[in-house]
Amino acid sequence: MSSSSKPTKPTLGARRDRRAHHAASHAERQRQHIALAAARILADEGINDYQNAKRRAAARLGLDDPRNLPTNQEVDQALREHLALFHGARLDAQLRHLRTLAAEAMEFLAAHDPRLVGPVLSGAATPTVPIQLHVTAENPEEIAWLLQGHGIPYEQVERRVRFGGDRHAPVPVFQFTADGAIVELYVFDHVDVRETPLSPIDGRPMHRAHLKEVRALLTQSSA
Repeated sequence: MSSSSKPTKPTLGARRDRRAHHAASHAERQRQHIALAAARILADEGINDYQNAKRRAAARLGLDDPRNLPTNQEVDQALREHLALFHGARLDAQLRHLRTLAAEAMEFLAAHDPRLVGPVLSGAATPTVPIQLHVTAENPEEIAWLLQGHGIPYEQVERRVRFGGDRHAPVPVFQFTADGAIVELYVFDHVDVRETPLSPIDGRPMHRAHLKEVRALLTQSSA
């Protein structure tokens, strides 16, 4: 007769692996919860900074452990899904309006090689997201004079921009309002503009679109 074998107890290593897998799954679920909550904050509360939205979402959910915060890419994906699901009816019209304003601003700034970047280019545009343009000038005063010469009220601030090798540099930014939208002009000199800044979303060189590409996007959206 064959004797029945006794069930073997899991080894210490197997139990440790199960605990690690459970902890990883729990952390993943927490990141997903925070990403979804951060997407709602970005879309519905006028917040445009991913880090700020993540911190607010984590605090509201009581998940303050910084190790569980989602990446900006995870939040961006959740935001795109949220916009498509809850703002789909007006998202196309809103995005077309912002891109039309971007094209008009780029025509106005044609002498300064303007390029569109950020959410208005990528399509992950919330109702309050600014139109972000990179422009080139020997010095920021050229942009100030241009705006002043056309009677455009503006505010000048400074933003830190990340480049390759984890290098950060301050960049002058001119902000003004056009037809209800905020336009931000990041001013680079003729040397710095050759190095593409890194995206705050995925850490890769930013996609920077010239006016021809923006016009093509508008043509596609109206087809």
